Amino acid sequence: MSMKLFMFDTCPFCKKVIKAIEESGRTDIEFANIHKNEKDREELVKVGGKEQVPCLFIDGKPLYESADIIKYLKDNPQSRFW
Repeated sequence: MSMKLFMFDTCPFCKKVIKAIEESGRTDIEFANIHKNEKDREELVKVGGKEQVPCLFIDGKPLYESADIIKYLKDNPQSRFW
């Protein structure tokens, strides 16, 4: 499963999701700062249809809203087995 979080540094909702990721110890999420990388912003808009962050792509499918993202991550912990 691939996960990519689209975010930017000053977004308070992004900070909330990032804090939850850090506290969980997850290492399986790629971060994409849409204010620092135009290609990431373009990917977010192309796939998700809007420039809203935070947005977690789960196997290429967008999930919006910080509370929904945090709930998904808690309900689906990172596998410790490879």
